[in-house]
Amino acid sequence: MLVNGYTIEPNANLAGADLSGADLAGADLQGANLFVTNLSRANLSNAILSGANLSQADLSGTNLSNAILSGADLSQADLSGANLSGFELSGADLSNANLSGANLTNANLWGANLSDATLSGAILSGANLYYATLTNARLFGANLYGATLSGANLTGSEWDAVTIWPQGFTP
Repeated sequence: MLVNGYTIEPNANLAGADLSGADLAGADLQGANLFVTNLSRANLSNAILSGANLSQADLSGTNLSNAILSGADLSQADLSGANLSGFELSGADLSNANLSGANLTNANLWGANLSDATLSGAILSGANLYYATLTNARLFGANLYGATLSGANLTGSEWDAVTIWPQGFTP
């Protein structure tokens, strides 16, 4: 598949590409290098992004419905306001990512690295954060009602009085 002059395929090197607004629905970008790629407002629904490098990528306003992101590197990515409800993000690197206002309801974040991530106002209700790393994460106003936090590392994380925790959980 050729989009905006770029070949879209597994393991493609698309570092720094401008794919803003591109229709990449169903694209197989497994293991692709998308470092600092502009994917704002792109359609990545049903895309396969397992093991892809999306570090520092702009994914603001991107449609990621039903995309597969397991093992992806999303460190320092802008996912503000993204709908990641029910997503498979186990083992994903989301360190330093901006997830402000993101919807991560029922997302599988088992073993994910969310260290230094901004999750202010994020909805994580029902999310699986089993053994996730949330060190120094910012959880101001986040909703973690019904989330699984067994084995999660919250060392140095910050939250406020409006942060909602799972029933019976004391941070």
